[in-house]
Amino acid sequence: MNNKVKMQFLSIPENVGLARVAIAALAGQAPFSLSEIDEIKVAVSEAVSNAIIHGYQARSDGWIEMTATLDGQGLSVVIEDFGVGIADIEQARQPSFSSDPERMGLGFVFMESFMHGLRVESTVGKGTRIEMQRFARIQGALSRDVQ
Repeated sequence: MNNKVKMQFLSIPENVGLARVAIAALAGQAPFSLSEIDEIKVAVSEAVSNAIIHGYQARSDGWIEMTATLDGQGLSVVIEDFGVGIADIEQARQPSFSSDPERMGLGFVFMESFMHGLRVESTVGKGTRIEMQRFARIQGALSRDVQ
């Protein structure tokens, strides 16, 4: 099945739940198990939370865009903000690193653990783009392996 969703929402904490519900509804159209859908929801939650907390530094007037594409391979998700950006992406991807001392710094760790691909692009002063993929299982194999 092929489907695509594009959403734009404000950088408020309540919209983390909105993103989770939307991605779960879309992922539910593919051959993902409930535990796989839960992992996808966590990865999306972390990306949206990072945009709110770090990208917009908890400002509620920023816009976050989420585009999710479902195809024969699985699910691709792009989360993009237009906030402060990340000065050092490699450092930000290290476990326990956070620009906010109140945070655990595990967002990227969860995204990498729960998805099959993660790409981060960022420009200081312009924002951050997170691209994630999760391949669907087809008869016991990942769709990327069945070709």
